[in-house]
Amino acid sequence: MRCAIFALLVTASSFLGVSTQAHADALLDEVVTFTGDVLYLQTKVPGLVIGAVRGGDVAIHGVGERSDGGDAPDGDTVLRIGSITKAFTGQVLAALAADGTVSLPQTVVKTAPDLGRGADPNVAKLRLIDIATQSSGLPREVPHEHGPPDDPFAPITRDAFAEWLKTETLLFPPGTGVLYSNFAFDLLSIALSEAAKEPYPDLLKKHVTSPLGMDDTSFVLTDAQRKRFMQGHGFDGKALPNVPTGDVIVGSGGLYSTPKDLLRWMQWHLDRLSPEDAEVRMLDHAAYLVRDGLDPVSGMDESGHMDAMSLGWVVMMPEGNRPLILQKAGGLQGTFTYIAFAPTRGVAAFVAINK
Repeated sequence: MRCAIFALLVTASSFLGVSTQAHADALLDEVVTFTGDVLYLQTKVPGLVIGAVRGGDVAIHGVGERSDGGDAPDGDTVLRIGSITKAFTGQVLAALAADGTVSLPQTVVKTAPDLGRGADPNVAKLRLIDIATQSSGLPREVPHEHGPPDDPFAPITRDAFAEWLKTETLLFPPGTGVLYSNFAFDLLSIALSEAAKEPYPDLLKKHVTSPLGMDDTSFVLTDAQRKRFMQGHGFDGKALPNVPTGDVIVGSGGLYSTPKDLLRWMQWHLDRLSPEDAEVRMLDHAAYLVRDGLDPVSGMDESGHMDAMSLGWVVMMPEGNRPLILQKAGGLQGTFTYIAFAPTRGVAAFVAINK
């Protein structure tokens, strides 16, 4: 998936200044359709949807089945985006930093005292920027028992976070290494909620989804959205249930969205010279933590070699004909997603598979 998206970004980048406006849509459609069809044949998944944006042009292509025996996915298909949620959390952090509600070097303990003190003195030093750049020193998950089949994430609670922080030590001092952590980003959403004195889902809607008209991006599906949902499948090909993620897993991976919404979000990210939201974009896209000298670095290279970290985004520096890329992958309940954009080239792409 990653290689296909990189190829799509490079190809779409090469269009710039070459194709005329009259043929831009048709050319982008051609490249997206071909890339999607080839990727579908290679992955042998039940369904795949792919899309790209270049300037004002958007192309989306779906193939296979959205659900067993159903129609092919399309731009309105609702799907789980998994850890792409973290990039949304980074943007909320950027928005709250821009309006002065928080600062990037602010500690978690300042707004969530029960989650900022513990046996390890480094816990009290943990900053919002450390979490957003995956350099918190927290483990990937808070240790927990599995919940019931219809609510497997139920044991992941704020109390579980507080108990771990009180008794355990961080895996390394914050800011000195990088280790992928869902625990950390859910902690970040709690800290932002406490600072703004609003539930985190409301913050996301206020600062990101509502201004951009992303009406299908939320943590809970309506009955109408369920009819457009793309079913995930396990490695054995069996359909997986669409289980809830609760009110704690909102910073790391609980979001649903559609290809249309995600590409609309990408257009906002690519509008880098617009004065509107300029500070938020600059804060969100900046490379705060460069790989050189970090120890350890783990869990960051599966979707492309990490050169630096932005606010939730994995930054890949230009190499050969590949442009500067900010990217993020996600996976949850048998749906795997990938999104990437090249800000200096004005192109972005998204793909999802359901096995």
